[in-house]
Amino acid sequence: MGETFAPRRLDTPLDKLTRHRAGRRSETVTERHRGRYIKARPANGSTDIAFDATLRAAAPFQLQRAEKRKHLAFAIEKGDLQKKIRIKRMANLVLFLVDASWSMAVAERMNATKGAILSLLTDAYQRRDRVGLIVFQKDRATLVLPPTNSIQLAQRALMDIPVGGKTPLSAGLLMASDVLTREKFAHPDVQPLLLVMTDGAGNVSVGTQPPQQEALQFAESIASECVKCVVVNMEHAAFDQGLAQELADHLKAPCYSLAEMKAENLVHTVKQEMNTKGSK
Repeated sequence: MGETFAPRRLDTPLDKLTRHRAGRRSETVTERHRGRYIKARPANGSTDIAFDATLRAAAPFQLQRAEKRKHLAFAIEKGDLQKKIRIKRMANLVLFLVDASWSMAVAERMNATKGAILSLLTDAYQRRDRVGLIVFQKDRATLVLPPTNSIQLAQRALMDIPVGGKTPLSAGLLMASDVLTREKFAHPDVQPLLLVMTDGAGNVSVGTQPPQQEALQFAESIASECVKCVVVNMEHAAFDQGLAQELADHLKAPCYSLAEMKAENLVHTVKQEMNTKGSK
């Protein structure tokens, strides 16, 4: 196993969504009557009334409501009602898609890859996120670790990653799409983050198209579902042909090198990248 490290944060723009499931990674708006009250908006039928904001909204109209105030100390009408806007920390799903082909099989590179994955898995676990792991090599992709909260299962799965063969990048992306679709139905409140660790050099198709073209089409399909993605380029800088960056472009995702994953000064850059594209 390669060296582990404290990774930069992989935040997703959950603050633009309304959720119901508890967690610790991101702060997001919630409709439940629990959470930190941060501001108020017109109630529109809500029962979570912000009394302070409601009083402020009604105050300027008290002179106009003199007739009602003959029987009331303070006249409040339906249009004055304000609801509380609350935020809670919410859990995410982090799905790792890992290239385990011969192109990634040089011992030092694969060890570094495993160290990076373990660091990110540990980070996800500490934030109470669910994590999953897909590896692709030879002629197929394998769901090594279905989405789980168990770091022990994740570590065992990571130790047993098979290595060797060609690079069925298309199969990996297709399986990732299937897993994310199932998770969307099973856990509709959780926003996924797909983290792809590869050099981007696909050379096995699942259909009749050329491998690289097919993989990029699958990447575009994932991007069309507004799935937040990050690509980690695991190719050595001396041999990099830009294929990981091309994959990231089709996923509409940022692309980082393994070395950059350790860089503290990228925390704000990554947060800005992930927050520039709101979910539909």
